[in-house]
Amino acid sequence: MRYPEISIRTKVIAENAGKVVSLCSARGINVWGVTKGVSANPSVAGAMLDGGCAGLADSRMDNIRKMRLFGIREPMMLLRIPMPGEMKQVAAMADVCLMSMPESISMLDKACEDAGTKVGVIIMVDLGDLREGIWPDGVAVMAEAVSKCRRIRCLGAGSNLGCLSGVLPTVTNLSLLVSIAREFETFLGYPLEVVSGGATSSLPLVEDASMPPGVSQLRIGEAILLGTDVSGGRAIPYLSQDAIRISAEVVEVRSKPSLPIGETGSDAFGNKPVFENRGIRRRAILAIGRQDIRPEGLAPIDKGISIIGASSDHLTLDVEEFDGSIRPGDVVSFSPDYGATLAATTSAYVRTRIIES
Repeated sequence: MRYPEISIRTKVIAENAGKVVSLCSARGINVWGVTKGVSANPSVAGAMLDGGCAGLADSRMDNIRKMRLFGIREPMMLLRIPMPGEMKQVAAMADVCLMSMPESISMLDKACEDAGTKVGVIIMVDLGDLREGIWPDGVAVMAEAVSKCRRIRCLGAGSNLGCLSGVLPTVTNLSLLVSIAREFETFLGYPLEVVSGGATSSLPLVEDASMPPGVSQLRIGEAILLGTDVSGGRAIPYLSQDAIRISAEVVEVRSKPSLPIGETGSDAFGNKPVFENRGIRRRAILAIGRQDIRPEGLAPIDKGISIIGASSDHLTLDVEEFDGSIRPGDVVSFSPDYGATLAATTSAYVRTRIIES
């Protein structure tokens, strides 16, 4: 079985990475390539490194373990604050870890002592997105926890923005992050290497040269993989948007009414879909569904095709205005957003095809 599949052009990934790295390095910022969007595919990870990324970052220890097993020895960062139950794995395989709780720092220090390793930590600061991180007034407590450790060294301070609540990076909130890092230095008694100022959503500040001085690191996934910035609703003009495609096979083509027949309730996922009466329309059903992708994040490549909806295993398209024939066995391709890419590479039912050209 070939389809459904997600195809990834690693040459384009490397080129995107190189352009992002070049832009950021001119501002004194290094870039870590975020691999979680493609389930840490080793070929994609290698392309990010070929493009000049300083290291690789992922939110899952399973993915970091996979990259290590494939022989990748470059620095790796655990993006998600670690679970207490995985501290031994972090100590064994990660070089850098994001932290937000003093208790977690103590646990990681103990795991590093047992393993005979050392791990650098970046203390996360909540700048308003209301996900992980200390409040700006919590520096002293975290610095005290780090100071008690023998195997843990604080590398710097960081923040996540645009993830949970959609709060965008600004000169104001990232300037606050820099000042908090300087406060950590005062408590710890040594200079910090890193002020990690976010992800793809922070690139506009780099582009217009308004990134606050002192921000020294960005963790970039979406821009490198897809050439887009979902938080800003844009295709990034100096990057390519054609590195990744999702394709699925047609299993049925029929003309049917555009309105359901009979009394309706919620769909299989608890949603209440709304339909417009457009008369009889030609439909195609693909063998891919919500178990594999985020249908809202797919854009058909061919004109005249639109998405009607999806169930667990089927994606239904309107192909009435498609200029050409379409029949069972044909393949329809889509440009995915970050969420659709993440889902497709995680699904056991979607084949990943690497194109090294």
